[in-house]
Amino acid sequence: MSLILWIVIAYVLGSIPFGLIIAKSMCNIDPRNDGSRNTGATNIARVCGLKYGIATLALDVTKGLAPVLMASAWIESDLALSLVVLAAIVGHAFSCFMHFKGGKAVATTVGAFLAVSFWGTFLSAAMCLTVVALSGHVSMGSLTLALALPVFMLLTGNIGFVPAALIVTVLLFWRHKENIRRLARGEENPWLKPKV
Repeated sequence: MSLILWIVIAYVLGSIPFGLIIAKSMCNIDPRNDGSRNTGATNIARVCGLKYGIATLALDVTKGLAPVLMASAWIESDLALSLVVLAAIVGHAFSCFMHFKGGKAVATTVGAFLAVSFWGTFLSAAMCLTVVALSGHVSMGSLTLALALPVFMLLTGNIGFVPAALIVTVLLFWRHKENIRRLARGEENPWLKPKV
C-alpha cells in the first residue's frame, strides 16, 4: 500500500471523535458545551462519568496505535512512518468530522508513538502520570509528556522519530495554550488533589 494511502487512513481514523460519540450516545451530552468544552477523555470523565472517560481514553489511544501499527508492516522508513504517526495525531486535533476542530491529541499521541517506540512512549507516559498525580493537573502531565517524548525517543535509540516528536511537542503546547495561561494565573482546575 502506498504511503499516501496510509496517511489518509491514519488521518481519518484519528479524526473519529470517540469522546463526542460516547458522550452524546451514552449521556445525551455534547461535551463541546460543557466542562472544558473538549472532546478528550478528561472532559468526558468530568461531564459523563469516569467509566466513559476511560472508554474514550482507550479508544483515542487505539485510533493512534492501530493505523501506525498496520502501516509499520508495509513501511520501513522511519521518516515515512513518522508521517503516518503525525497524520493520526493531526486527525484528532483537526477532525474532518468536526469541521477541522478537535481535541488536544494527547491520548492519540501516546497510541501513535507506542507503535514505533514502546519504551520511549512508556517512559514519557510514566512521567506524565507522575506529574498528574503530584500536581493534580492533567494539563501539566500532558505538557510533561510533550517535552519528554523527543528526549526518550533519542535516549531509546529511536532517533528517526525525534523530528516527529518535536513537531508533536509544538502541537501539544499550542493546543494547551489556554491551559498554560490558566496555570500561569493559578486558575487551572485540578483533576486530582495534589499530594502533600
